Amino acid sequence: MTIDEIISFVAGLDGDLAVRPGPDDGSPEISWGDTYFFYAPDGVVPPATQPFATIVTKDYPGDESSRLDRPDTFRVNIAAGKESFRHWTGHAPREPASNDDPGAADTVRAHPVYGSLGWLAVVNPGRRTDTAARELLRTAHRLARARSERRKGATTTSSEGEG
Repeated sequence: MTIDEIISFVAGLDGDLAVRPGPDDGSPEISWGDTYFFYAPDGVVPPATQPFATIVTKDYPGDESSRLDRPDTFRVNIAAGKESFRHWTGHAPREPASNDDPGAADTVRAHPVYGSLGWLAVVNPGRRTDTAARELLRTAHRLARARSERRKGATTTSSEGEG
């Protein structure tokens, strides 16, 4: 899978908003070239909400173990939930991870920094992980949509009680 294929796939999910920071939008330079996916049916990044998936194209400070500084290397990061995390890693998010290579390509594994929060990661998804990456992205999107609907329900319920 290429970056464009991932972006195109996620764009086909209802309510997706892909944010691609660049030099003209006031975003920090380190984020330029990366992509952040939000569930935002109104087309506006929800306040105080994390993306449900990201694509990063470079190492960030404190997150160099995937070695994204190699040519043509990127990582898709996916918040696919505890159940998916356990399925792919064999352990709960807060349990210690194995000592596998976070830079190995085409392998689903715990995110090297946010794995304890249940995030999964795939460096250069390819033939072995194409189907899994798509399913994990669908799951992350579904979970983000459910969170959004719960928040809207809570807001509606609290505002109906005012008067």
